Amino acid sequence: MRRLAPVLRQDGVDTDLISLIKTILAACKEISFRVGQGELAGVLGSTLDENIQGETQKKLDVLANELLKDMILETGIVKAISSEEEDLPVAGNPAGKYLVTFDPLDGSSNTDINSLIGTIFSILPAKAELAADDAAQFLQAGTKQLAAGYVLYGPSTMLALTTGKGTRLYTLDKTYGGFLLTHEEVAIPSVTAEFAINMSNQRHWEPAMQQYVQDLLLGKTGPRGKNFNMRWIAAMVGDVHRILCRGGIFMYPTDTKDPQKPYKLRLMYEANPMSFLVEQAGGSSTTGYARIMDIAPTDIHQRVSVILGSRHEVESCLKYHSQ
Repeated sequence: MRRLAPVLRQDGVDTDLISLIKTILAACKEISFRVGQGELAGVLGSTLDENIQGETQKKLDVLANELLKDMILETGIVKAISSEEEDLPVAGNPAGKYLVTFDPLDGSSNTDINSLIGTIFSILPAKAELAADDAAQFLQAGTKQLAAGYVLYGPSTMLALTTGKGTRLYTLDKTYGGFLLTHEEVAIPSVTAEFAINMSNQRHWEPAMQQYVQDLLLGKTGPRGKNFNMRWIAAMVGDVHRILCRGGIFMYPTDTKDPQKPYKLRLMYEANPMSFLVEQAGGSSTTGYARIMDIAPTDIHQRVSVILGSRHEVESCLKYHSQ
């Protein structure tokens, strides 16, 4: 088993970037402990507040956001952070060379039922010509990411991380308190028979997605000629982790349930970092019409449709959209 820093040094990763990643993971270890305490720590349930997304905040949402924000800004090498739980970017050191975006607790609705949740993060280069509190700092395509990852709080606490040279999985060793490398080179199988989607929204999807999923459900008797199994965790971090481990396709497509919000997932806090991880593991990621990491953001809380996972299955899905 190898520790985080030596592996990244072998990749030639900047020592300041390694230090920043380790700080993020220190915050995640504290979040992991609080999650593990559950009701004993008094952190379950909702607050009376809503975030910028119009969603009721869970107590753990607020706790995780404050831990990450405070610890990241204390490093002195971060110019600003942007969080799913914050209306606006929060300025750090004006001379900092990094930006950090994060979803402090993805799938937080699962906390009250003791199911999978996680923290998703992305690191971008700061723009020297822009002020630290200028939201334009963050309007960079996903291809500009220097690193991305998530920490999954499950039976074991695991880290998925990429710095652009493949995707690796680490497991938190609570004996000494560090993340140990447990999968050195993640490779997503290109062919799969598993899909993940919220079927309750089926009637609201575009015709292309309706037909694609209908053909999956027809199994061997349908045009795909094989049976598919559906898996749905209701936390993107859990569904993507399964894809990294054994393949599959995850979809949160465009829908018409709320015409003002045709997309669910946030580009900067969820779609871009997960796309980076998946692509570095040999998978594909798209909106159905364009590569996610090529999108030029127009707003820090921008949302997009997401289709990602095993390359062959993503390509199959895209054929329905092209038709």
